[in-house]
Formats: sequence, C-alpha cells, structure tokens
Amino acid sequence: MKLKGVRGAPDLLPQESARWQSIEATTRSLLQRYGYAEIRTPVFERTELFVRGIGEGTDIVEKEMYTFTDRGDVSLTLRPEGTAPVARAYLEHQMAAQSPLVKVFYLGPMFRRERPQSGRYRQFHQIGVEAIGSDRPAVDAEVIDILWALMVEEFRIPDLQLRLNSIGDAVCRPTIRDRLSRYMANRSSTLCQDCQGRLTRNPLRIMDCKQPGCQQLVAEAPKPIDGLCDACAIHFAEVRDLLDLLKIPYTIDDRLVRGLEYYTKTAFEVINPRLGAQNALAGGGRYDGLIEMVGGSPTPAMGFAVGMERVMASLPLAPEESALHGIYVATIGQEAQRMGMGLLQDLRRRGVRGLMDLETRSLKGQMRQANKERVRYCLIVGEEELRRGQAMLRDMVKADQAPVELDQIVERLMGLEGM
Repeated sequence: MKLKGVRGAPDLLPQESARWQSIEATTRSLLQRYGYAEIRTPVFERTELFVRGIGEGTDIVEKEMYTFTDRGDVSLTLRPEGTAPVARAYLEHQMAAQSPLVKVFYLGPMFRRERPQSGRYRQFHQIGVEAIGSDRPAVDAEVIDILWALMVEEFRIPDLQLRLNSIGDAVCRPTIRDRLSRYMANRSSTLCQDCQGRLTRNPLRIMDCKQPGCQQLVAEAPKPIDGLCDACAIHFAEVRDLLDLLKIPYTIDDRLVRGLEYYTKTAFEVINPRLGAQNALAGGGRYDGLIEMVGGSPTPAMGFAVGMERVMASLPLAPEESALHGIYVATIGQEAQRMGMGLLQDLRRRGVRGLMDLETRSLKGQMRQANKERVRYCLIVGEEELRRGQAMLRDMVKADQAPVELDQIVERLMGLEGM
C-alpha cells in the first residue's frame, strides 16, 4: 500500500521553498533592525503550560491540542501557539535579568487538530514577536508598526486592513464579562451550541463567533470598549495617538477580541479581504497576565503571530524569475568529470553557485539541465579540450562561447558578471 502524508500537514516541495526562505530572510532582517533577537523553543511542552496559559475554556485546549503521554508518564503537547513557550523560557532562563524589556521573535511550526480547510492546517507555521517587560503604550505602537511594516512594506500585500480594539484588564474585565454574560444569558436560546458553552466559561469568545445567529446578537451586545476603566481608556487613547503619529491606518473594531485568555487591553488583527472566510493574516495584543499564569510575577507583555501559509496565499504573483547566475560544468568522459568536480569545489569555496552532472548524461542532456537551472555560464569540458588544456565557456545570456585556458579558469570566472 502506498503511504500518504497526514491530512492537514502539507509537504513543502523544493520549488516552493525559495519563497518561504525569502519570507524568513525578510522577517529576520526587519526584526533585527527593530532590536529583536530570534528565540527557538521546542515543538512540544508540558501540557500544563498550555492549559494554564491558554485557558481550559478555550477551543484550543478543549478540542485542538495534540497531547500524548511519554514513557516517563508525563503529559506533553505539540505546541499549538508560540507565546506560552516563550513565556516559559523567559521565566526559566531569567531573561528579565538581561534586560528590562526582552524583545524576541520566532519562526516555526505549530500544531492544532482542526478540520483542514483552505487557510487552516493541522501543521502550520507562524512568525511570532514578543516584547516582555513594559506596559507602556509605546511598546504596543512599536509592535503594531513592526507588523504593518512587515506585511505592507516588506511583503507588499495590497488592501490589508488593521483592526484595533481594547478588551480591558484585571480591573475592568470582570465588569465587561458580567455585562456581556447578562445580555447573552437572556438570549441564550439563540446562541449556537459552542457559544452556549462559552457563556459560562469565556463569554468574550462569543464576540468572535462566525455563526449568523450569534453575530446578530453580538451586533447589539455591550462592547468591551464601552466598559473600560480610566487606566485602560487612557492607555488605548495613547496607543491610537502613536499609531496616528506613525501614519499607520487602522479601524476601531469594537467586536474584536482575542481567543486566548491571557490577552488584556490592546487587541488587533490584520486581515486580507481577498482571502474569503479565513482572512486573518495576523493577530495579537497585550498579555499582561500570562507570565503570572505560568508561575512568574506580574509582568506586562505585548506581541503578535503571523500565519505564514496565509501570507503565502496573499503574496502578489511572483515576479519574473531572478537573473541567471552561477555556472554549470558540462563534462564528457571520466577525466573531464574529475576535473570538473575539483574546479567546482574551488569555485564553491569562493562563494560561487556551481552545478554539474553526476549521472553521465549526454552533452545535450547536460545543456538542457543547465538551462533549467538558470545558470549564467556553462563550461564545456571533454577529452579533446583536456588535451589542449582548454575548455569552452558559454555565456547563456549572450548565447556566445569562447575557449578559455584551464590554468586560468578560476581567475577568469571570478571576474565575470553573474557569478
């Protein structure tokens, strides 16, 4: 029987990997300019981390986590998101001692057992940014600025929308939840089955439900932004003022909440209307309660996560392929192949992209491969050329060729454009 991959965990084939590498390189370059350093946490953690950090009443913990017991009878979970592992690492390695504001980012796979559909996978990849240690509105504004610069200026994704809200903190959140609970309790028969469960566990999640009946109720429900305490209202006003200063366009979405229990105050999403139902490219906010939830002292923090698969689906059509570069050594005969391997080792050590045939194909087949590999030059070496101490150097752009002395080939090639 022919084995197939796991549904919802697609392969990334070589012809696709160049675009992924470009996204990753662009991300690293931008975030380093903002003073963020890369962190890499394991792909699995103790299950307790996610139960405590994300919250027992969330869909992720209740329905979507890949959890297993290892041979030491310890419950482990493949990470469904990246913020809780970063919080754990922040505490375990006492990163606060290194800097009052710890700024890190990560790239990598996450795992949730959701129903696979367009834009939603069981193994997916995220870019995550976390700023831990400050409650200042300037941190919120800078984090949002990073996201906007990445999506709009670096990736050049058109027609994006930034949606912004505030969902309060430990002071005003109980009042916000209570107002919403009372409103929804009087109309609970209209709620979908999932939201009837959320009503007692996490009523704010009802605001995010996509079912038509729930959306109709939410449209008239008390909004979190209307119940903010004075401190949260002032914080949110300062964040908006700084975004205006940075000329970042946004829309207040008073129905926007984040699905994880650790979020407080600022909440935001970037959506791409062109993607249909699964249109959220990125989301984040302030999570001032998370560090305390996982065993630390109260510590303010701010961050976001980007869905890389959705970014890939949003990128404009690939531009024309890049200019030809590098060299292909086409050889005829065993001695020519041995010479070619030694030559390519030298060139590769000097930073040149160099390719050759290792399967003893015909010269015609090797030239076809050279065209396919989009090299700028092709060096043709056969037994006759070896006897003369020469090779034929072909410029694949100009479509002309000329002999070159083998004892001068490296210096000659290193001086050519497109190497």
